[in-house]
Amino acid sequence: MNVMKTRPIDEVYAANYAIRQKLLALIASAEPSNLNRLPVGEKWTVTNVVEHIGIVEASAFRVCRKLLGKAEADGKAGDGMITTSDLFAEKGKELFKIKVEAPAIVQPKCEMTIGEALERLVSNREDLMGLLRLFKSHNSSDYHFPHPFLGDLSAGEWLVLIGGHETRHIRQIDAILKKLQEKSPGHEEGV
Repeated sequence: MNVMKTRPIDEVYAANYAIRQKLLALIASAEPSNLNRLPVGEKWTVTNVVEHIGIVEASAFRVCRKLLGKAEADGKAGDGMITTSDLFAEKGKELFKIKVEAPAIVQPKCEMTIGEALERLVSNREDLMGLLRLFKSHNSSDYHFPHPFLGDLSAGEWLVLIGGHETRHIRQIDAILKKLQEKSPGHEEGV
């Protein structure tokens, strides 16, 4: 049986905000020259990872907007709560433990500067803040859109996923920066 968990939408927004602050603090603490350096064994630089986070977040925003739009059109009143399933939480924990290849559609183009990638994150969050009213006033839990690894997700689950995805990549960025700080000969390549 798939048990559902409800929580206030404001709580999810606050959690995603706190995660974003961790990301920004990590980037700010890095040597600027390390943001575009590629350590051996890695496919992306820190800047590439931040670009990827922005691409995924923008995509999740579009999904949330679409699902919330359906709930609004159907007059599904909400109470400021979102619902996530235990199955979503379980699959998310499994996904968090394994390395996966990002689908081509969300791979970074590797053409952005760190400033451009960070600007996109700011723009994305402004867009997501614009959805807060709809999340509070409409229940979109009956509407789903497929995720390539997690299956059909509601708008609330997509919103939670934004924070989980970013947390995953904070760990990746931290690992990249630690590799670059080793400064052993042959440990890095220029990009």
